Amino acid sequence: MSTVSAKSKAPWFSAARVKTLPAAIAPVLVGTMIAYPNIIWWVFASTILATLMIQIGTNFANDYFDFKNGVDNEDRLGPARATAEGWITPAMMKKGFIIAFGCSFLFGLALVYRGGLPILLIGLLSIAFGILYTGGPKPLGYLGFGDILVFIFFGPVAVAGSVYVHTLTWSWTALFFGCGIGAITNAILIVNNKRDIDNDRVSGKMTMVARFGLGFANIEYILMWGIAVISPILAGYYSGNKVLMIAAAGTLIGLPLIAKFTKTEGEKLNPMLGQTAAGLLFYALVCSIVIFLSTKMSL
Repeated sequence: MSTVSAKSKAPWFSAARVKTLPAAIAPVLVGTMIAYPNIIWWVFASTILATLMIQIGTNFANDYFDFKNGVDNEDRLGPARATAEGWITPAMMKKGFIIAFGCSFLFGLALVYRGGLPILLIGLLSIAFGILYTGGPKPLGYLGFGDILVFIFFGPVAVAGSVYVHTLTWSWTALFFGCGIGAITNAILIVNNKRDIDNDRVSGKMTMVARFGLGFANIEYILMWGIAVISPILAGYYSGNKVLMIAAAGTLIGLPLIAKFTKTEGEKLNPMLGQTAAGLLFYALVCSIVIFLSTKMSL
């Protein structure tokens, strides 16, 4: 492992994995636009802060537990991890994810006041799975459940929950768009898992990619972008608002990413983590703009 790195000068910034944070922002943006014109701005701010802290807490927890479980070792091909590099002690990293999740809970209290028990349940489950993904006696991510958890909680749950705290109603449109957001968020995880396939197998971290191989990773990545194409089309069809189908154009950014991903392995996949996250944010912005314009047209 590298002992000298520019990132060591900002270890907490590195451990937060800032390039992955669009996964927390994207569903809130889309959900808020679906709620338009019934947007409550303090709710939007609280939701953004709560989801960001859940994402950061999850990243800190992964940094801690992957080190403790021996996954982050000298054979790892991904960006340097703060605990494994010795920039942050395991004890401090543990305090870090506890504080991050605690902050998320505090920001979420305002949302619970607004949305009640459903929002409390979503928040507590999100925190619990953020820890259990790599923590506990049988980490869910090591058993291959990471893909489905990311898809559900960063997709339909996050988007529909974001709509609910504004409108106090559940929306099928939110669920459809949430599937697209969750799919591309999962594509970020697939990049990570394809890069680490060999080390994960040796370490006993049996992700879906580690179980089924590189070909499966390529098919899964393509499938996630395919779901993102279909989601706005289904939203437009079932809502009767055909304008929403235009949001499928946001997936065009995925074409060069797919071409690159299917031809790349190992350490060369590292840049694709940020690139796929940027693709997610672009897709979310396109969806948000189309949703906003379609709502304005119907008012």
